[in-house]
Amino acid sequence: QVTLVESGGGLVQAGGSLRLSCAASGRTFSNGAMAWFRQAPGKEREFVATISRSGKSTLYADSVKGRFTISRDNAKDTMYLQMNSLKPEDTAVYYCAAREDLNIRTSQIAYNYWGQGTQVSVSS
Repeated sequence: QVTLVESGGGLVQAGGSLRLSCAASGRTFSNGAMAWFRQAPGKEREFVATISRSGKSTLYADSVKGRFTISRDNAKDTMYLQMNSLKPEDTAVYYCAAREDLNIRTSQIAYNYWGQGTQVSVSS
């Protein structure tokens, strides 16, 4: 069992930056790939970014490519999402997710463990 806890959300003006963290506990964090998803009000949850076990492979949604950076520190059992040039359409609850396989995936069903989410609000 893996427990994931997100932090770092908040309210920011358009053009600003935030850094989300996802702290893991339980089974060995470094076993599998991890990802960030988000869900805006009235919309389905969507893929944002994913990172492999080693951190060498990453993949981003087109909507955040060039603005967001996913990373992980296996020694600290923590994953990060650096979000720059934020836009109002980035407003959502952001969730971190983990899977037991080392390969990256963009589908929600591939992930075994989920955090409770952290709210990110971007004002115009």
